[in-house]
Amino acid sequence: MIFSTSKILLSVWWLLFLSTSLQAAPQLPDNLQWLTNNEDPVYASPDAIKGGTLNDWLASFPLTLRTVGPDSNGSFRGNLLGNQMQLVQVHPNTRKLIPGLATHWAYGDDNKTMYFKLNPKARWSDGVPVTAHDFVFTFEFMRSKEIVDPWHANFFKDELDKATVYDDLTFSVTTIKERPRDELHDHTSEDMRPIARHFYKDMKGFVKKYNWAVAPNTGAYKITKIKKGKSITFSRKKDWWAKDLKYNVNRFNVDKVKFTVIRDRNLAWEHFKKGKLDVFDTTLPLYWHEKSKGKIFDKGYVHKLWFYTESPQSSQGIWLNQDNEILKDLNVRLGIAHSFNIKKVNEQVLRSDYELKQTISSGFGPFTNKQIRARELDLAKADEYFAKAGWEKRGDDGIRVKNGQRLSFAVTYGYDHHTPRLVVLKEEFKRAGLELSLRKMDPAASFKSVLEKKHDIWWGALGGGSWPQYWGQFHSDNAHKPQTNNFTNTDDPDMDALIDAFRSSTNTAERAKLAHKLQQLIHDQSAWIAGLDVPYIRNVYWRWIKLPKVPGTRLLGRRAPYVFDYNGAFEVSDGGQLWIDKKAKKETLTAKKKGKSYPAVTRIDKTFKVEN
Repeated sequence: MIFSTSKILLSVWWLLFLSTSLQAAPQLPDNLQWLTNNEDPVYASPDAIKGGTLNDWLASFPLTLRTVGPDSNGSFRGNLLGNQMQLVQVHPNTRKLIPGLATHWAYGDDNKTMYFKLNPKARWSDGVPVTAHDFVFTFEFMRSKEIVDPWHANFFKDELDKATVYDDLTFSVTTIKERPRDELHDHTSEDMRPIARHFYKDMKGFVKKYNWAVAPNTGAYKITKIKKGKSITFSRKKDWWAKDLKYNVNRFNVDKVKFTVIRDRNLAWEHFKKGKLDVFDTTLPLYWHEKSKGKIFDKGYVHKLWFYTESPQSSQGIWLNQDNEILKDLNVRLGIAHSFNIKKVNEQVLRSDYELKQTISSGFGPFTNKQIRARELDLAKADEYFAKAGWEKRGDDGIRVKNGQRLSFAVTYGYDHHTPRLVVLKEEFKRAGLELSLRKMDPAASFKSVLEKKHDIWWGALGGGSWPQYWGQFHSDNAHKPQTNNFTNTDDPDMDALIDAFRSSTNTAERAKLAHKLQQLIHDQSAWIAGLDVPYIRNVYWRWIKLPKVPGTRLLGRRAPYVFDYNGAFEVSDGGQLWIDKKAKKETLTAKKKGKSYPAVTRIDKTFKVEN
């Protein structure tokens, strides 16, 4: 038999390649202890039924359907990420890990690596299998300059090291720094949602090319209809790969969820009263105490629910942009803090329903520094601090002046119902000689303005995760640049050192101490000034919307004040518990026409209330 030289050389090369590849192939550690959890109690109702359309609303149409890059960090992003399953999730009542995309997980001895076994049934919404290679692509995607996202680029450079594939369904994610096990999953799972590599074949011009692209997801719902500027509809996947998993049974029940853009909250309320919207957030005292009255409530067509949770609170307050020449001065910021009459806002506008916030990390258990107390209203102290900054003189209208300039700032915000609060603050600040102008914008536009650091003061909040977040909001890596959450433009070496230590520590007790120090430093710098906490959720809903006996979970509301999340939420698997009773809907609408009554229902559930 005669072989050509070229064929022999090719065969030798191929054997060498295979040999090298086999030798280089990573091997799983021998001592891994694979974990799973199918033992915790289910929390969805066995009475749930499938079907129907849930009608909800948006205050503004999203600026993009991307979850990364310019304009992506708006409120609608939650609907997109909530339909992207994580590798592991947190049981919303026991706080233990439960399966998500992964059936099993394990921890490496290095305190930096977490290993995962994907569910072989896992599929993208276009039917393509989810593989370990999608997680490798996530690194490539997030580090790409094409996505124009400094926050994610930094995170995937400074926090996450690599993903290592062992086979199509087995891989690991390694962080840069060691972490306690009870926090490692946050970085290796919550922040490592897979990116469909088969979908993003060409990343060039990503921002524009994929701005309105409906990317494949792994969750229960997918976008099926878009009317630009008007509405977005999600539909339940009838053949969803995860529908029979233990913690998903009797969840994700409605067939469709339609979000209609209604730019005025009062108009949205009118839509709700007519039955055009099924549910409505009534956390605002005006809506709970005053507007939630009348025939539809008295006759039992609409039910009221007040539900307490144990969720970490958002960072609600005012954020002072230190790139503003006047706000750079600590004395000015301290003067503002002692002029900030948030107590009067709570009493006069909010019926004292809310709680006065004391520190930026409230609701985080041992991570909350309970020694910190927010600065109280004290106009004498405010006057001292303003005088130290050279603003001791006042003009004829009472506003402080310095070198011909007025002590005046614009406050940026995005919702009409916050206007009465800010009107009170404006009048209270005037007493201290500070002029506040209200800069109300569309919610998406206002947040974009703040992301681009085009604000003096922002009135707003950022939601937290399982542990306090400091790097994105206060580290100098994210200061003086657009599209980051460092809204105060804090650039402080001492704070950077504490944040770096907090991120790198693997000891929970030590991290709690560092968190206390960071909260104290944030308090001392007074670029963020504490607002209000809301440790509960209040909603009204038409009686055809049904909920479990305990209507929510312990950790519900970590991202939004809503019992009626239809999807899987974020790191906590708490959404999708409601269902629509079509028979009850028909009966209710008929009864409404005929004037028939049902018992009025106001439900206050304190199952998870934390007593102070």
